[in-house]
Amino acid sequence: MKDIKVLKSIQEVREWRAEVGQVAFVPTMGALHQGHLDLVKKASELCDNVVVSIFVNPAQFAPNEDYDQYPRKTVQDIELLKQLNAVSAVYLPQKEEIYPRGIVLNVEEQIGTFAEVKGLSHQLEGAIRPHFFRGVATIVLKLFNIIEPTFALFGQKDAQQCVVLKNMVKDLCLKVKIVVCSITRSESGLALSSRNQYLSEEQKNIGLTLYKALVLGEKLFNEKTDPKQLVQKVIEYIQSESRVELDYIKLNDPNTLEEITSPDQLKNGGLLSGAIRIGGVRLIDNICLGCQL
Repeated sequence: MKDIKVLKSIQEVREWRAEVGQVAFVPTMGALHQGHLDLVKKASELCDNVVVSIFVNPAQFAPNEDYDQYPRKTVQDIELLKQLNAVSAVYLPQKEEIYPRGIVLNVEEQIGTFAEVKGLSHQLEGAIRPHFFRGVATIVLKLFNIIEPTFALFGQKDAQQCVVLKNMVKDLCLKVKIVVCSITRSESGLALSSRNQYLSEEQKNIGLTLYKALVLGEKLFNEKTDPKQLVQKVIEYIQSESRVELDYIKLNDPNTLEEITSPDQLKNGGLLSGAIRIGGVRLIDNICLGCQL
């Protein structure tokens, strides 16, 4: 079994990094599931040296969100990674080092340096969680600076995040290559998420409503349905399940995230995405229509 170095300081990471060649990086918030493990397996195909970070990033949570409740299972996570026999190092960032001036959840009270990708962070997930992508971009940029990876792997489930980070890398002339990997689903089709553990089996079945609605959208897209009608029919499908609270369903350009309302905007294909709530648990999912992220 491959020995995993557990790195807890920036200095330790940099000393390890100086001794190895190309590195593939998988950033996570822990509570690892098969989706994360699939990213690690893909990373091991790209490089001999794979590093996984585990850090619940406070900067991407609002004061009313589940930062304190978010599942933390670091010991179990490292054991899972050992079983893959593919990981060279696990980085466990320390909050005091990552945010040396301190970090609070209220953005208005935060001090220090933060990264924000304008034009791609305010819509979709950003409309519901207005400071989320500011927190994501900031922590990922910090981790890129610390680790200096050759490749960084992200899951398509967080599609808007992938678009935001690809643009950040381009805008800031970073050397890392972003690799987007397909969504890992349960046998039923439910997109795997660390938050799924909050759900009962019955709620997981109800949660399939979102995926089934997106599959309906894919069928309508293949039938050349008008984009507005497509979105409306997907919304109506979800609203037919009374136990689901709908946050949004949107069809957007996969590169610019511009909302698509007419057929002539589909030249790059479309990203059909949505979010629902079941019993207080929020689930997101998406499907690419004639495109890849």
